[in-house]
Amino acid sequence: MTIRIDYEKVAPSGYKALGGVYLYVAQSGLDGVLVELVYLRVSQINGCAYCLDFHTRNLINKGVAPEKLALVQVWPEAGRMFDDRERAALRWAETVTRVAETSIPDDEFQAVSAVFGEKEIVDLTIGIGLMNSLNRIAISFRRPPQAATSAAM
Repeated sequence: MTIRIDYEKVAPSGYKALGGVYLYVAQSGLDGVLVELVYLRVSQINGCAYCLDFHTRNLINKGVAPEKLALVQVWPEAGRMFDDRERAALRWAETVTRVAETSIPDDEFQAVSAVFGEKEIVDLTIGIGLMNSLNRIAISFRRPPQAATSAAM
């Protein structure tokens, strides 16, 4: 895969602005592993190879077990491998990412509200929106995953 446009170089201010949102979410008080799991799940739904590679590496560096990583895409079937907060966040990530299909039903909002406070829900949703944006940018401009570029060397 060849990159179409190096968007970090072509529009550095725009990319930096997205980085500011990324930093906001990282400093929001949400658990870092939970946020990375959400980013990974959103990237799975969207099929973003670059982000799948990036967030998988981040989760490995945070000590998440390979078995858990392998089951993110089927988290509802993974039993207690995911705690209540992770399950609620992943469920919310799926319904927000698929907003055109789901329209975010009240029961989904009630489910996430049972586990997270208002600010946490807003911060989580900002992170989900950010990851959807970053996925679309990376996919549009064919940013290759680090694993693919490392293998080519």
